[in-house]
Amino acid sequence: MTLLAVVPLDAQQGPGQIRVLAPGATREDLILGRLYAAADSANPRLRAADARARALEAQAVTTTRPPDPRLQLGWMNRELPGLGPMNPLGMTQLQVMQMLPTAGKLGLAARAARTRASGAEFRARDVAWEVRAAVAAAFYELYRVERAVAIARETRQLMENVAAVADAMYRVGEAPQADVLRARVEVARMTEEIVVMEAMRQVALARLGGLLDQSFDDATPPAALPLFPAELPPHTDLEAAALVSRPMLLAGDAELAAADASRTLAYRELFPDVEIGLQYGQRAGAMGPERMGSLMLGTSVPIFARQRQLPMRAEADAMREMAAADLRAMRAETRALLGAAYAEWQRARNLQRLYRSTVLPQARASVEAALASYRVGGVNLMTLLDNQATVNRYEQELAALEAMEGMALAELEMLMGRELFDANRRADSPREQE
Repeated sequence: MTLLAVVPLDAQQGPGQIRVLAPGATREDLILGRLYAAADSANPRLRAADARARALEAQAVTTTRPPDPRLQLGWMNRELPGLGPMNPLGMTQLQVMQMLPTAGKLGLAARAARTRASGAEFRARDVAWEVRAAVAAAFYELYRVERAVAIARETRQLMENVAAVADAMYRVGEAPQADVLRARVEVARMTEEIVVMEAMRQVALARLGGLLDQSFDDATPPAALPLFPAELPPHTDLEAAALVSRPMLLAGDAELAAADASRTLAYRELFPDVEIGLQYGQRAGAMGPERMGSLMLGTSVPIFARQRQLPMRAEADAMREMAAADLRAMRAETRALLGAAYAEWQRARNLQRLYRSTVLPQARASVEAALASYRVGGVNLMTLLDNQATVNRYEQELAALEAMEGMALAELEMLMGRELFDANRRADSPREQE
């Protein structure tokens, strides 16, 4: 299979657009893997999450150091208005004070900040997978609509052939004029359906463009269905992997650890902090400059504990409880969503096999038989048109099942935080999906 390359359109079309082209090929295709890469570099939501993670990481560094020391310079006991030193009290004084947190408060604050930053990084990864799943959903919707348009055009061509047969039979008196009119009405109805679905394609392109922060127009190449995996691990294995590796759950674990550290810190806020100071003074003496030094020790006194430290404990307890509940909820949601996505994947796979092996071949054979019978007057036109409409519906349902399989796989990838197949490999034919 030829590997597909991305060629920026800024040299050929509008700036910021992408073009996915198979080298040496005559047709162009949108490749899902290339759209993933474009979203990783251009999606605004992903950029915002990454910037937040970097901000919290930088903020965590600041919590590893105590407060800045205070430096004071004083001119003590000066005469007014001349500002000369009073004898013998006037002096110049330099003082340095440093607050030192006690009871491991500094380490706890640093631990809480670091784990909170780690949680933000996992959140950014989860946003990346959410964006990826949204891109996949828009891509598969685009594929479904484009297949529906192609099927409708093929059906319209068949209806035009039926109308031509009815017209020829009418001219020789073997079919009523109502058959000709009815066939032409069906051709017009298929044209209307094509117009509606072409508008739906524009909607799908707009959604895809919003995720990639760019615009797509009518010249956008069609979506190429990727080669899906033939099988997946059992549901229980996928669930176990998701509960271990999903970035959202890893973020929840980090936020719970940060809440634990913050709670321990809140309970230690009642321990007074210590302040150490050094003081140097100098004044003029009878025998020359007189120098003196002082050592000072101070402490904070939590006299407002009822209004400050104790409410901080209650707040920390509630935040820790909230983080634990959020984590349990995320795990339950992960199990539920993964089970639903796995069931959707199984349903899409099984129905595709049924449609390709039984339903569509029989429906097409029914159309061929009805057309042959109509030519000799064996069946009426309505039977032939109904059979062809049934084939059209089944083919569109098959395209929808292909898109559903892709969406289910994208959902599973998001829930597990890892790829399940190579989105750059293209399925050359529907058989490859089996």
